[in-house]
Amino acid sequence: MALLQPFLSHSPHLSFSLPKPTPLSLVSLSQSLKPPHKLLTQAWRDSIRCCAVAEIRDGVSLGGEDQGVLVDSSSQEEVRGERHVAEYDWKEEWYPLYLTKDIPEDAPMGLTVFDKQLVLYRDGKGLLQCYEDRCPHRLAKLSEGQLVDGRLECLYHGWQFEGKGKCVKIPQLPADAKIPRLACVKTYEVKDSQGVVWVWMSHRTPPNPDKLPWFENFARPGFQDTSTIHELPYDHSILLENLMDPAHVPISHDRTDWSAKREDAQALCFKVTERTDRGFAGWWGREKDESLLNFLRFEAPCVLQNNREIVDKNGEKHYFTGLFLCRPSGQGKSMLIVRFGSTKRSPIAKLFPEWYFHQNAGKVFEQDMGFLSSQNEILMKEKVPTKELYLNLRSSDTWVAEYRRWMDKVGHGMPYHFGHSTISLPQQPAVVEHAPAGLVAGISASSPAKGGIGTMHAPNPANRYFRHVVHCKGCRSVVKAFQAWKNVFFSLALASTALAILVTGRQWKALLLVGTALSLAGMYACSTVVAMNTTNFVRIHRRL
Repeated sequence: MALLQPFLSHSPHLSFSLPKPTPLSLVSLSQSLKPPHKLLTQAWRDSIRCCAVAEIRDGVSLGGEDQGVLVDSSSQEEVRGERHVAEYDWKEEWYPLYLTKDIPEDAPMGLTVFDKQLVLYRDGKGLLQCYEDRCPHRLAKLSEGQLVDGRLECLYHGWQFEGKGKCVKIPQLPADAKIPRLACVKTYEVKDSQGVVWVWMSHRTPPNPDKLPWFENFARPGFQDTSTIHELPYDHSILLENLMDPAHVPISHDRTDWSAKREDAQALCFKVTERTDRGFAGWWGREKDESLLNFLRFEAPCVLQNNREIVDKNGEKHYFTGLFLCRPSGQGKSMLIVRFGSTKRSPIAKLFPEWYFHQNAGKVFEQDMGFLSSQNEILMKEKVPTKELYLNLRSSDTWVAEYRRWMDKVGHGMPYHFGHSTISLPQQPAVVEHAPAGLVAGISASSPAKGGIGTMHAPNPANRYFRHVVHCKGCRSVVKAFQAWKNVFFSLALASTALAILVTGRQWKALLLVGTALSLAGMYACSTVVAMNTTNFVRIHRRL
C-alpha cells in the first residue's frame, strides 16, 4: 500500500497507505501467422498444456525458465520427505488488543483472539482489566454491560465484577446470603507497552515477558508515529501476506497518493538472512537500485515490521518504521494496528491533520478488500495448501512463501492454518453475530433500530465507519464535530436567506446572500470531511 512509501523510494517523506497481495501470472505469446483452423488447434494444445502443468505442479521440481522465475514449490526437506515441526502453542503468546489511546474510559469493549471472546475495560483506579466475555450467570456478554463505580456490570441481571474477576454484587440475592464462590469470571493478563495493550492468552503458563514485543525505533528520541486501527473482513494470515507484498502497491493503489504509480511496478530483490521457529527476517529492495535498503522482520504470532535507515546530506541518520500488528479475530476476520513513524517527518505531512491519514488508510484497505476477501473464500473452499494454488514469483512473492512455510512449522499449534504444504481447517464454523456487542452496539443503539439499517451505523464489516471510526477516538470526535458544524452552517444559511428576503436595502441583501453562499460552502466542506471518514472508496477504472 502507499503506506510503504518510505520503503519504496529514496525520499525520506512519509505517506500513509498499506500493502496487499495481488495474484500475478506471466504469459508469453509468440505466434507466427497460421491458418485459422491451425491457430485454434494450437490454442487448444496450449490450453491443455497449461492445465496439465497446473495439475502436476505439486511435487514437481521446476526446470527450464520456471526455475529462475518461480519460488520452488518444494523445499529440500520436502523432497527428502522431511518436515521440521516447531514446538508451538498459540495461547502462549502476547496478542495486540488495542491502541491504548483509543480505549474508552466509560464503557467495556468486546474483542476476540481467534475464537476466544474477551472484554477489556478500565476500572475505577484506571487499571486495565480483561475477562472472558461471558457472565457466569446466564452467559450474557459482559461487553454489552456498563461500568458502575469502576465495576463491570452485566446488563442482564446487574451482577457486578471487579479486580481479578471477583463478583461483588448480585441484586437478586437475599440480604443474608453470600455470593457463591463460583460467581467469578476468567481473567487474562494484559500489559500496556509502547502505546499498545497486549494480552497473554494462556491460563496454563504464566505470562512470558521475553515474548512481549519491544520495538527499538519507537523508543528512539524524537520518534513520532501515526497510529490507527482497522477491523477487516478476512483472515489474519491473508492480511499478513498482503502486508508482506510490496510488489502489489503500484498496481492496487495506483494514484492513491503521489507515492504509488502503476508505471513503477518492477522486479524486486529479496535476501532472507534469518529463519527461526518464531519467524524470519531479511532485506529487500528494487532490482534496478542494486541495493537492498529495506529490512523486514516477521515475528510470531502476528508482528510485522519494515525498517529503513536514511543518512541525510549532513550525515545524520534517520529511522523509519512501518509496524503492523495483526490480531486474528475469528474465521475470516482480523484486527490490524498500523503504526508508521520516523525520527524525521516531512514538513508537508505536518500540514495535514491525523484524521486525513486515517481516512487514506481506510481507502487503501478498501482498494484491496475485494480480492483479499475472495482469496480467503477460495482457500476455505479448496481446502488444500497454498503451494497447490499459488504461483509465487521470486521477484515479488519471496516473503509470502517464507510466511506460509513458517506456518508449516507451527500450524499444528494453532486453531486452524493454511501453510505452504500443510493445512488444518477450523473445527467449528464461523459464528455470525447479527447484533454486535460492546462498543459497536453502544454506538449503533443510538439509531432507530439496533444496527441502524440503511445508515452509516449498519454493522457491516465492509463499512468504513465500523471498520475504523468506532475504534478511533480521534475520528469519532472529528465526525461528531463536523456534523455539528454542518448543522450550524445550515442554520446560518436559513437565517441569512430569510433576512435577505425581508430586508429592503440592496447592500444588505447582497451581504446576506454572500453570507448564505459562505454558509452553504461551509456545509459542503463539513459534509465532505464526514464523507471522507465514513464513506467507502469505490474504484473507478481509468482508461489506460
